[in-house]
Amino acid sequence: MSDLFSADSWLNRVVTASNDFLWSYILIALLIGCALYFTLRSRGVQFRMIGEMFRLLGDSTGRHGGQKHISSFQAFAVSVATRVGTGNLAGVATAIAVGGPGAVFWMWIIALLGSASAFVESTLAQLFKQRGRHSFIGGPAYYILKGLRQPWLAALFAVLISLTFGLSYNSIQSNTICSALNVAFGLNPMVAGIALALLSLVVIFGGIHRIAKVSSILVPVMAIGYLILALFVICRHLDLIPQVFTLIVKDAFGITQIAGGGIGATLMNGIKRGLFSNEAGEGSAPNVAATASTSHPVKQGLIQALGVFTDTLVVCSCTAFIILFSGVETQGGLNGIALTQAALESEIGRFGSIFVAVAILLFAYSSIIGNYYYGAANIHFLTRKKWVITVYRLLSGGVMVIFGALASLDLVWSLGDLFMALLTACNLYAIARLSKYAFRLLDDYRAQKKAGQNPVFRRETLPDLELEGWD
Repeated sequence: MSDLFSADSWLNRVVTASNDFLWSYILIALLIGCALYFTLRSRGVQFRMIGEMFRLLGDSTGRHGGQKHISSFQAFAVSVATRVGTGNLAGVATAIAVGGPGAVFWMWIIALLGSASAFVESTLAQLFKQRGRHSFIGGPAYYILKGLRQPWLAALFAVLISLTFGLSYNSIQSNTICSALNVAFGLNPMVAGIALALLSLVVIFGGIHRIAKVSSILVPVMAIGYLILALFVICRHLDLIPQVFTLIVKDAFGITQIAGGGIGATLMNGIKRGLFSNEAGEGSAPNVAATASTSHPVKQGLIQALGVFTDTLVVCSCTAFIILFSGVETQGGLNGIALTQAALESEIGRFGSIFVAVAILLFAYSSIIGNYYYGAANIHFLTRKKWVITVYRLLSGGVMVIFGALASLDLVWSLGDLFMALLTACNLYAIARLSKYAFRLLDDYRAQKKAGQNPVFRRETLPDLELEGWD
């Protein structure tokens, strides 16, 4: 069994060959093409309305029609919890180790453009949301069903996201946590995996309100703590910042290659790790964006676009600068979270490795419970049978967490990349077809703001649609 999970197993070779084909010939064109179109069509919504994004974080109380729903900030926190995780600490390190420093540049580009995709998909999720038993529900499966009226594609998306997030991505989170704990404390991966599975199941069986509550506490604490340490390291090397920026840009265009063997590897790894980290256009964040109670769909679209900036331009950049300041990426043999730990240890001593282990435990733990919610919301879309949900909870928070602890880093990342490619292609097709509604809503929002009003969506704005989540 251990041979099946190894980096050179036949399973890993098949998965790697499949996702390399998808990334090379299909997904990059779709990602960049859609992101550019959304940016131009919205007149740069992610740049022009960034001040409005920050203002909106405290706009919703989470109450609607006398019932308590998820607030805009809680929805933002859950989505950031899944974004800010192993992609920021281990994913950035992997991108640099395999694709060179230039991969960071392409991570920035995919975030700047991709935030427009995040705006469109989350606005659509709000528009087509439905009233659930205890909170609003929605996401790509719902806007595909109600907007495109293609039940088969909605069901396919629901299956893909359940496999990608609740199963595949949770194995990546677990792999990173257990690796970090092993490096820092010598903890056996099996023991760490079992403990992590038990902790995850406790929260997962509590539902979306418990997930939202835990995420809204953990995310700010872990993000602030990591940013403080990163800023400390950056301030120690202010004189190196121009040199590092120059290295990143030169390497991005193949002028100076340190790793990866060429601009192709740099571009590919930057975009792959960037998308894994910020999830823009992937179809994940809309699932929780739909649960928020807000007066206009555009409000949640703007908040989720802010999450992309928070993830890549802030947190990922901090990790990249720490690694490049230290110079450990040139030593060879280090990858994933071990590279980030080595970088911080070279800067601040043994405490650096321990801090990363604790930080990744909080980052990835919140991602595990957030990932489960994305999958469970779509299992609910497919079936309401309680035993199916129970089995999925055990698989997501238990079996796949333990699998991730035992499998190789290469295998879990290869599986994640393959499922991510399939999922993203499906969602990009849907939002490209439905984006006209998001842009009409954006025009309505801007018109109300210009008139000095607090924007409120009225169903007569889009009379041709069947909308169940709006009064």
